[in-house]
Amino acid sequence: MTTTIIRLLIVDDDPLVRAGLTFMLGGADDIEIVGEASDGSEVDALVRERTPDVVLMDIRMPVMDGLTATEKLRARAEAPEVLVLTTFHADEQVLRAMRAGAAGFVLKDTPPAEIVAAVRQVAAGEPVLSPAVTRQLMRHVAGAPTGVRKDTATGRLARLAEREREVALGVGRGSSNAEIAAELFMSVPTVKAHVSRILAKLDLNNRVQIALLVHDADLVTDDG
Repeated sequence: MTTTIIRLLIVDDDPLVRAGLTFMLGGADDIEIVGEASDGSEVDALVRERTPDVVLMDIRMPVMDGLTATEKLRARAEAPEVLVLTTFHADEQVLRAMRAGAAGFVLKDTPPAEIVAAVRQVAAGEPVLSPAVTRQLMRHVAGAPTGVRKDTATGRLARLAEREREVALGVGRGSSNAEIAAELFMSVPTVKAHVSRILAKLDLNNRVQIALLVHDADLVTDDG
């Protein structure tokens, strides 16, 4: 059976970090390092030239940070997936990356095998955020939603059918598909189908953005 090769672009301003990631990830049979960048300002041209499937993106860089680069990248047609590389579990910068469409994040001290697995997961279209991490992110959103943001989120969620809205609320609480299925008396495949329809209807990239939208609409309390 032919192995699908994942084309990976590494973006980090620390040359030692880039070298370590290249050595570690390049050793995987199904990952090809197609380029490296030392700053977010280099990403757009490299993506056009090298056509990566996944971009491993550092957040803090001097000229253009990884957040701005992610926002610009995810606004492109047929954009590659973005996996954020950070030293923080959950802060406003990680949340901004999630809002921009990043598929998840990994910590710089994550064991090598887990980073490889995260790249594979993102390449397969699955977000790298467990329900527990989603709940942590929700708790770290700074302040209550503003009036405009709340009204916008409420209007977008109003496009959903009743069952889709119930599933969206479950995602917003950080529940897994299995937990949502049990709560709503659905099968797990049915929950997955609802999530896919929600993403399509609301033009979102992943379930984390669903959770953030539910939070913006102020539909989830601090205790879930």
